[in-house]
Formats: sequence, C-alpha cells, structure tokens
Amino acid sequence: MGVLADHAIREMIARGEITAAPAVIDAQVQPASLDLRLGARAWRVRASFLAGDGRKVAERLAEFEMHQIDLEGGAVLEKGCVYVVPLMESLALPDGIQAVANAKSSTGRLDLLTRLVTDDGVEFDRIAPGYCGPLYAEICPRSFSVLVRPGMRLNQIRFRAGQAVLGDAELRALHAESPLVDGEAVIDQGLGFSVDLKPASGDLVGYRAKPHTGVIDLDVIGGYDPSEYWEPIHARDGRIILDPGAFYILVSREAVHIPPDYAAEMAPYLAMVGEFRVHYAGFFDPGFGHANAGGAGSRGVLEVRCHEAPFVLEHGQIVGRLVYERMETRPERLYGADLASNYQGQGLKLSKHFRA
Repeated sequence: MGVLADHAIREMIARGEITAAPAVIDAQVQPASLDLRLGARAWRVRASFLAGDGRKVAERLAEFEMHQIDLEGGAVLEKGCVYVVPLMESLALPDGIQAVANAKSSTGRLDLLTRLVTDDGVEFDRIAPGYCGPLYAEICPRSFSVLVRPGMRLNQIRFRAGQAVLGDAELRALHAESPLVDGEAVIDQGLGFSVDLKPASGDLVGYRAKPHTGVIDLDVIGGYDPSEYWEPIHARDGRIILDPGAFYILVSREAVHIPPDYAAEMAPYLAMVGEFRVHYAGFFDPGFGHANAGGAGSRGVLEVRCHEAPFVLEHGQIVGRLVYERMETRPERLYGADLASNYQGQGLKLSKHFRA
C-alpha cells in the first residue's frame, strides 16, 4: 500500500490504464508521479468550474466557452483569464487506485494556477478509483501572461493504492531513524515548516511579482532577467508585511529531507494563523534533499499569496506542513540522483525560466 513508483507507473501504461496520444514518453515518468502534457487546443471560459456528478467537461465547456485557441505554433494565455485545455493523457483506473494531481514546481513559481479537471468531478486535482475518461487542465495565469505549446508539462499526477499517509507517531519514528529536517521537528498532522526571514548572509529574503511585465515563453530556460519580472524583498528585522493580492516567492527556514522510500506533499497550515496561501505546487519526490540522492537538505520554496488584509509575516513563523506518504516500492530513480533535477539542494530560487 502506498504511492506508486516509476516502475509501477510504467506497468500501468503497459496495461492500458494510462493511455495517451501521442504515446507517453519516458521523460514524463518521475520517481513518484507522471507529468501531464497539454493538448493542441484551449478553451477560454468565463469562469472556473467543475463538471459535477454525472456531467462531462465537454458539456460544461459549451456552457462557459468564450472562444477557442489553437496552441499549435504557440499561443499566449493572458494574465487573469481562465482556460481549459484537454490533456494528451487519459485514464482507466482500476478499483483500489486513486490519483491526485498538482502543479509542477516551475508552474507554481510562476503563479500559474493549474488544476486537474475530470468528467463527473466534484473536486479539483482528485480522481476516484475506477475513473475512466479524459483529463483536462484548468489554467489561470495570475501574475504573468505565458506562451504555451502542445506537449508542455504544467502539472503532474500521483497514483496511490490504499492509505499512504504517515500518522504523527510514524512520522516521529521516521525522523528518529532518518532526520527529516535539520534540528527539531515540529510534528502535528504532518511536519511543520516555517519561513526564513533572517538569512545567514545578507538581507534578501524573497521576491514579489511585478504587476506589469512581458510574456514568459515556458520553453525558454534561464533566459529572462529577474529584475524585469520580480522585485527583491529585503528584511532587516526578521519580518515583512504581505500586501493583499501580491504574489511572493519566499523560502523555508528548514532544510527538508525526503527518504527514498517516502514522498511528501505540501499542505496549508491552519487558516487561523493568517489569511494567506503558502503553496501552489506541492509534490516532493523520493530523494528530494536526501543524502542518498546527492542532497544535503533542500529548502522548501514558498509560493505565497496574501488575502483580505495586509499581514505581518515573521521569521520562524510556521506557515505550512509536509504530509509524508510511504511509497509502495522504492523508485528506480530518485530525485536529484539520476534525473536532471532543477531544484535539488535549492535555497531561495525563482523558477528555471530566470537567470540565476
């Protein structure tokens, strides 16, 4: 019982439980997830929606469609608009296997809200056992307009057999055996993590997205000047004030370790500590930050959006938690060890599209 590893995902493909046109390529298979690819057409819709029980996404598109966009050759998805894109992959899940989706790390760091939608769906990003049908991505660029093409991979899907989440007692035992963070572990319905606003050197603690910028081509890696898209945030007293509606890239104080037989997902902390959201992309693969995969602990990058009122965020404040899950089996490849992983050993870091 647990999260299915890369070799199990390949077996699902071989059995026809995961199909795609064109066929899935090996680069899509990650240690504990499968990257999903955009299809050739996008629907600009009036509002975000779920299909609902007994309804098809295609039916609802007819209700909410404003116009269609051909993505072949590239097309711009405008900031503040909502789009639905059929994905190249489809599922025929067996009973006992459920799925959960999330935005990829680079997608979240661009404030590119991307969620999975299915037929009969009553939740985003959650797929019940036995689902048979197509997959769609709902995409809403929040800070930057983006240029996309068919085949781009903005979100990923993880498959689970049975109960995979570790309880607090199991998490404490795992931390005692293989430390999950450097220093004391705050464990309460997951592993708590806090924000770093007192860096070891200097006073740069994060970045805030600028409101009026150019388009970002998602195929361009390391090609954009950060100063044209981001305002650096400095803190000399260990605190910053979050502006309502603004998007920030910050970093966790803790260096995180994900052992090879486990995966993790970032989850929000209690809403009572402040009206802000701390993540848009939340999968941590086996081996992330772990010594077995060439890591020495990796900070968690926090994608933060404040709601309602200005909010004071202080150094060391707990802002989220990592929910650890056991793998069904150890992956053949670990994050950072055998893959060209962009964020192994990371600290405060923008998405891969920007120059260092």
